[in-house]
Amino acid sequence: MSIQSALQRKPRPISTALYRHPKGRLASLLTLPMVWLVGVYILSLAIMLVTAFWTTDPFTSRVKPGFTLDNFAQLATVPAYGMTALRTLGIALAVTLICAAFSVPLAVFMSQVAGPKLRAVLAVLVTLPLWAGYLVKVIGMRLVWTENGFFNWALEPLGISGPGLGVLTVTLTLVYLWFPYMAIPVYTAVAQIPPNLFDASSDLGARGFRTIRTVVAPLLMPSLIAGSIFTFSLSLGDYISAMYVGGSTQMIGSIIAQNINLNPPLAAAFSFVPIVLVIVYLGAVRRTGALNNL
Repeated sequence: MSIQSALQRKPRPISTALYRHPKGRLASLLTLPMVWLVGVYILSLAIMLVTAFWTTDPFTSRVKPGFTLDNFAQLATVPAYGMTALRTLGIALAVTLICAAFSVPLAVFMSQVAGPKLRAVLAVLVTLPLWAGYLVKVIGMRLVWTENGFFNWALEPLGISGPGLGVLTVTLTLVYLWFPYMAIPVYTAVAQIPPNLFDASSDLGARGFRTIRTVVAPLLMPSLIAGSIFTFSLSLGDYISAMYVGGSTQMIGSIIAQNINLNPPLAAAFSFVPIVLVIVYLGAVRRTGALNNL
């Protein structure tokens, strides 16, 4: 009887075992993400932090393990490093503000004014920068803003010349690159706003921009914060745009790329500047309470 019951017993599915053991189900869901987060991302940051306290032999250029604060002291005392950090911070903030300023009215127009066909066309145009590779887009912007590029060629009959390669072109290039990351969440949030709020604002005498400022903007704060995290952090870590469209402009990533082979401990120390800036930015955002609504 026991042999017959053993033959008739079917293997228990894994789903049944996971259902009966909630902790096992949770472990199966979190194992791979935690291995990636802890074993790859956090571990690499820890190794980089340790490397920041090492030194480089000035004769052999070999990295020597040890403990010194000279790399961080050099970042604080060399004026060029401080100016580079401030320049990068200013560019990242400018990119974020420009993307937000264009995303809100565009999202309102797409969701409340534009018809289905025009909305589809605008959606394609907004996401168009995501269709090409990063380097292709940067080279395309260089062809637009270079001295003999499209901008100067188109406006030469009017006697107008472009800004050339510099901080402004780096900012415009980063806006072009990261604008979809701000526009998409903002449009999604605007599309969820009840139309009667716009009608009520119009009935009370508010015009378009006042409606955006008093009705739409407060409701869009979580989506603006979400988009700004992308635009701000991505702009802080970028350096290829500065290399191709910035002329002599240097960003934090430029200094890191220049020292990654010559002085890895200094590059590791400078790498923590954008990390600290992002943490400070997230802390400031968290104080507003906008993260609670994401």
